[in-house]
Amino acid sequence: MSLPFFNQIFSISYSQLLNQITEKKVKSLELIPARREVEVLYKDGSNEKVSVFANNQQILRTAEAADTPLTVKDIRKEQELVGWVVNISLLLMLIIGLTFLFRRSSQVANRAMGFGRSQPRLKPQEDLSIRFEDVAGISEAKEELQEVVKFLQQPESFIKLGARIPRGILLVGAPGTGKTLLAKAIAGEAGVPFFSTAASEFVELFVGVGASRVRDLFRKAKEKAPCIIFIDEIDAVGRQRGAGIGGGNDEREQTLNQLLTEMDGFSDNSGVILLAATNRPDVLDTALKRPGRFDRRIDISLPDRPGRKEILAVHARTRPLADDVCLQDWARRTPGFSGADLANLLNEASILTARQEKAAIGSEQLEAALERITMGLTAAPLQDSAKKRLIAYHEVGHALVAAFTPNADRVDKVTLLPRGGGVGGFTRFWPDDEILDSGLITKGYLIARLVVALGGRAAELVVFGPDEITQGASGDLQSVAQLAREMVTRFGFSRLGPVALESSGSQVFLGRDLIHTRPSYAESTGKIIDQQVRTLASEALKRAVNLLSSRREVMDLLVEELIQEETINADRFEVLAGLNPKTPSNHVGELDDLDNQAQDAINELSSHNTTTA
Repeated sequence: MSLPFFNQIFSISYSQLLNQITEKKVKSLELIPARREVEVLYKDGSNEKVSVFANNQQILRTAEAADTPLTVKDIRKEQELVGWVVNISLLLMLIIGLTFLFRRSSQVANRAMGFGRSQPRLKPQEDLSIRFEDVAGISEAKEELQEVVKFLQQPESFIKLGARIPRGILLVGAPGTGKTLLAKAIAGEAGVPFFSTAASEFVELFVGVGASRVRDLFRKAKEKAPCIIFIDEIDAVGRQRGAGIGGGNDEREQTLNQLLTEMDGFSDNSGVILLAATNRPDVLDTALKRPGRFDRRIDISLPDRPGRKEILAVHARTRPLADDVCLQDWARRTPGFSGADLANLLNEASILTARQEKAAIGSEQLEAALERITMGLTAAPLQDSAKKRLIAYHEVGHALVAAFTPNADRVDKVTLLPRGGGVGGFTRFWPDDEILDSGLITKGYLIARLVVALGGRAAELVVFGPDEITQGASGDLQSVAQLAREMVTRFGFSRLGPVALESSGSQVFLGRDLIHTRPSYAESTGKIIDQQVRTLASEALKRAVNLLSSRREVMDLLVEELIQEETINADRFEVLAGLNPKTPSNHVGELDDLDNQAQDAINELSSHNTTTA
């Protein structure tokens, strides 16, 4: 049995070769004993390779008899050279592999030796391009930090008067208010080295690493003095020690202890200032907040209306705005927005403008960006006419009640265009930013919010009756229940008097409220609280039903307009409702007259004991 591969290489047999030599068809022969083969060159120019036996004399005699030239080729030197090349290649591969392993092991050893070293980001001065003029909306905080910059630039004026610069400054504020940006501005104004790190980078799995990194960070800072150390989200290591479920984290507490020791180790006027930022100052350990460590606390609140205008102006420097954009108006329309929210507003508007291939950002793009941020992405328009009419009455109910309720927010927009998250339509209000910015909210304003929130349910009662109301007001009822309970238990806006019966929230994982799961008031007081909450909600619903019952024609007109146009802006709404927006309190007397039909609807609703989904 012959092999196909063998037959493919050697096409003729040994005996055939001898016959061909005898017949003088072969021109020359080249014998290679090391390979046990002979290379045959025929007279017609073709060649073949034929396998022969070792020490075979037959082919020699046959070639001599036929007078065919035969040469013997010795390839042992070539084989030795190939062997040397292969051996040297294997040796080189072995050397390269060992070198790679040694380098990897040395890197692991270096990492092990430097595991306890801090990894702060030392910002070069050319990268610190942010200045105080780039930070808007927090002028009070900037004024507080001006003296820090002056001390770093001219410390002699403080030292000769015996003054000591604060060793630590704690920046406290809600997320997005500009704490990190303000720290960068201080370093940029002072022109000193700026070490930036996050508190979470100190805490590792291995015990003692965090403390070692804290020591290394302060050692590097003292070498670069005067300089600034900025630790972001310091509550990651500065939480209260030994508190919470299951006790404290030993590694985190050791890191905090080392941080406390290093801050006490600052000499007076050493030139090293520690800045730290957090939005949870209530969880920080008291030893960290005492004078001598963090001597000064600067609260960075949400910007007011002038501050929002300044922030919008800063972010609008590099963006082309259309002539119809008034930053003052957009500052009024964005109460409660932080600096990050305002930056995101202009960024979303820029993206929409680029998508629409326009040259400048207009009010239309800003409007769409505001709705995208606050309400979500636009969904497909409603097609079901019955559902569309029901939602229209619900949204018009909110808007119409707000228009005729004293102290209520002004209606900005009513739309049936659905948004993401299951929002079939919405009514947007224009909050009074003076009330929100001042932080002082009156009882009348809160009552107005209750009435407006129940305007949608009131519209369903007036138009469809108590048996046809839907669960669409479930979100409104939840907000009403929460707000009414806070009015009773926290603000003293009930017949229980000026007492605070509940706190704003519990902190079980800080160990504060773990053993106080039960309320601090008696069971009978709890029943009175529930009764007062229901009373506030019922009275608000009665006022809303009364308002809409006496204005049924106006409500129907607004619903038809809303179904046809799908969106009604503030000016159009005021024209259809016959309003004078400057005097919304002209209808105060009308609110006190309860309509009999509305009262019957309320009583029937109470008898049905309706619940929300």
